[in-house]
Amino acid sequence: MLAEFTPLSATAGGILIGLSAVLMMATTGRIAGVSGHVSRLLPPYVDDQSLARFAFVAGLITAPWLYSVTVPGAIDMTVTRNVALLAGAGLLVGFGAVWGSGCTSGHGVCGMARLSRRSIAATAVFMVAGLATVFVSRHLLGG
Repeated sequence: MLAEFTPLSATAGGILIGLSAVLMMATTGRIAGVSGHVSRLLPPYVDDQSLARFAFVAGLITAPWLYSVTVPGAIDMTVTRNVALLAGAGLLVGFGAVWGSGCTSGHGVCGMARLSRRSIAATAVFMVAGLATVFVSRHLLGG
């Protein structure tokens, strides 16, 4: 199944992501990078921000569920049930976030907004890797 482009919801989502990144920076002085929040939830990292990080990650998990419950049929997407594929993909994403010193939210949203050359380069690599993955999976592997 191919996802349809919906400009109105994409624009609204982008505005909400940008607004939340600005609010986080304004209220905590921290960048809204998902990989940084998740990695600092795990031991041995302990500080006075653990509850805020937990709330951030919990919001990322519960918001799509809450949206799907309140707007039936809004999310019509399937994810593979292949556990090995999901685990491999998760490991690759985690490795990439560690290797790139951040993820798409930290570099792509917050870093590019600050005109960070490192974040612009990282985001370009993310985009090229994503395009290559889609091309290979759809056109070479027939997925």
